[in-house]
Amino acid sequence: MGHPISDEFITLARVVKTQGRIGEVAAEIHSDVPDRFAVGMKLSALDRAGTSRREVEIEDLWPHKGLVVLKFVGVDSITDAEALIGSELQVPRVERAELERGWNYISDLVGCTVFDQGNEIGRIEDVQFGAGEAPLLIVAGAGGKKFDVPFAEAYLEGVDLAGKQVRMKLPEGMLEINAPLTDEEKDQQKRRG
Repeated sequence: MGHPISDEFITLARVVKTQGRIGEVAAEIHSDVPDRFAVGMKLSALDRAGTSRREVEIEDLWPHKGLVVLKFVGVDSITDAEALIGSELQVPRVERAELERGWNYISDLVGCTVFDQGNEIGRIEDVQFGAGEAPLLIVAGAGGKKFDVPFAEAYLEGVDLAGKQVRMKLPEGMLEINAPLTDEEKDQQKRRG
């Protein structure tokens, strides 16, 4: 019958059991993206046999023992929830690009060289999550300087993974803020000069 029904979709999580009394389910996450799920997000639930799917909408969610507990709109009883056990929670592949535009290559960024408006800043040593809206690129610059550069779409011009380059357009002065030493050094140089 041509392609299996799952081809145009990618799986974010799989329902492993019911949880609670009002229709919640616990799912194991297959995506390495933090905060991938959100209230109001619509998912496609592919049943265990892989033959039929239904759309579900997240009404509430919370982490629980390494799983994520999801409460879907209209799934209000254990019986309703049991129907979802074993199903894969998916999003259309076309959405994946949007969902993952800022995420899928985060781990690939380590080792890339960062350019700000064409000037080389340094090499990405690490990526840190959780400080703010955007992941932070920890960039090692010349002379042992370290910069924390927010990997935010607003600043991003392009990523060339093959060429190991991240091209950004950072706001004026951002790198100075991140590296207070440079300001002092500049002042000393001015005094010397």
